[in-house]
Amino acid sequence: MSVSCETAVVLPAHLHARPAGQVVQAAARFQAEIEIEYGDRVANARGVLAVMSLGATAGSTVTLRATGPDAAAALDAVAGVLVASQ
Repeated sequence: MSVSCETAVVLPAHLHARPAGQVVQAAARFQAEIEIEYGDRVANARGVLAVMSLGATAGSTVTLRATGPDAAAALDAVAGVLVASQ
């Protein structure tokens, strides 16, 4: 069964190398395809450079989308990494 989910997250810190790496590690644990959208840019959550290139800064809102058999769990995991980033 394939599920699609979407949520918005307000970033507590800039989406620089360390949090981007944590996002990629979290996304890699799931089969779902996960995208992060900021402004008019969309990045695959499995690519560190793509995530960093979004340019999302502290206080910004990003939208997460996941599609796949474990989409809800994947979305929760990636959102959890983003809100815990320092």
